[in-house]
Amino acid sequence: MRILLTAALLVTAACAQAQPAKTAETPEARAQRVLTEAPLADGHNDWPYALRLGNGFEGAKTADLDNPVTIQSMSSFATGGAVRGHTSIPWLREGRMGIQLWSVYVPSSLSPEEAVQQSFEQIEIVKTFPARRPETFALATTAAEAEAAWKSGRIASLIGLEGAHQVADDIPTLRRAYAAGARAMTLTHSRATALFDSATDAPRHNGMAPAGAAMIAEMNRLGMLIDLSHVSPATMHAVLDASTSPVIFSHSSAKAITDHPRNVPDDVLKRMPKNGGIVMVTFVPAFIDQARADWQSRRDEARKTAGQGAAGQGDAANARLKEWDAANPRPVSTLAMVADHIEHVAKVAGHDHVGIGGDFDGVPDLPEGLGNVSTYPALFTELARRGWTDANLRKLAGENFLRVLKANEARAKP
Repeated sequence: MRILLTAALLVTAACAQAQPAKTAETPEARAQRVLTEAPLADGHNDWPYALRLGNGFEGAKTADLDNPVTIQSMSSFATGGAVRGHTSIPWLREGRMGIQLWSVYVPSSLSPEEAVQQSFEQIEIVKTFPARRPETFALATTAAEAEAAWKSGRIASLIGLEGAHQVADDIPTLRRAYAAGARAMTLTHSRATALFDSATDAPRHNGMAPAGAAMIAEMNRLGMLIDLSHVSPATMHAVLDASTSPVIFSHSSAKAITDHPRNVPDDVLKRMPKNGGIVMVTFVPAFIDQARADWQSRRDEARKTAGQGAAGQGDAANARLKEWDAANPRPVSTLAMVADHIEHVAKVAGHDHVGIGGDFDGVPDLPEGLGNVSTYPALFTELARRGWTDANLRKLAGENFLRVLKANEARAKP
C-alpha cells in the first residue's frame, strides 16, 4: 500500500509540473477588466464650456466632437497661449467612459439674468451630444437610464450646474433647470452667492444663509444631487446638517494632503458614511500637489505685480509674467499624487464614499499620466498595483456614484 501511495504521489507531482503555471493577471489587465464590469463615472468635465469658448454658443452646437477643441488660455494659470483640450469621442472611448456628469458652467461674474440665460444655453449644448451622435451618447436623467446607456455601449450624459448663481439663487428657476434635464448643482463657484459661501471668497453667511435651507430642501424634494465642491467648510457642514439625501463633491481632493481651500477637510470626510455621500477626487494639479499649490500662490502674486489684467498692460504684463515663469519652473504633478488623494479619502471616509471627478477641459494643464480623458485606465492600474481589490475598484469607478444617484431618486417627492 505504501508503495502504491508513493507512486500515486509521484504521478500527481509529475502531472502538476507538466501543467503550465497560470499567468497572473497584470495590473493593466485588471484595470481594463474592472472598467468593463462597472461603468466609469466622472463627476466633472467642462467640455461644453470649452466648446463654447472655442466656437461661440452657436458654433459649439455643431463643433467637431472627434477632436479636442483648441482655445486661447481659459485661465490665469497661463500667459495667453493656445490650450489644447482634453476631451474627444475617441479619447472618451479609449478611457472607458461610461457615465459623465457634464458641467454646464458659466462664470459667476455674470449678472443673474446673463447667468440664467447662458446656463440654459449650456444645457442646450450638452443635449446636442446625443442628438448628433446617438451611437456614442445618451442623455440620462435617472440612474436606470444611465445604466441602460452604459450597457448599450453609449456614454450616459448627465447635466450639472456649477453654482446657485446659475439659477439666480431662485427656486422656481432651479425647477426650470431640473425640467430641462439638470440633475446636479454645485452650490457656489468661485464667489459666494446670495445663499452659500464659497471656498475662495470672503464669507457672507457663516456657511449658509437662512434662506439656503429652502434651496436644500427643494433639491432633496426633486432628487437633485447637491454638489459641495467649491463651497467653504462651514457651508459643507451646514448643508450636511440640513440635507436628507446623500451629497456629492463632484471635483475635490483631500485637504489633509494638499492644503488648498478647494479641498475637503478630514472632519467633513468623516461625515460621509452617515450622509451616504461621495467625494469624487479631482486631478487639478494645485489640488493634489502641495508644491504646485504653493507655486500657484506665488504666481498669483506675480500676476498682480506684473499687472496682468490691468488696463493698458496687455502684452507687456504677459511678457513680465513669462519672465517669472522662466525663473520659477512649474512643479511637476503626477498620477501617483492623485492616487494618494483617492487612498486618503477611502481611508478616512471609506471605500463606499470615493469616486472620480477629473475636471478635464476646466484647467489648462494636468498631472503627468492623466493628460486627457483617455488616461483613466492608467489611474486604475496604479491602484491595482497598490493592492486595491476588484470590488473597491468597481466602487470607485461608478458603483458609488450610482448608489448616491439612486438614493436621491428614492428620497425625492416630485
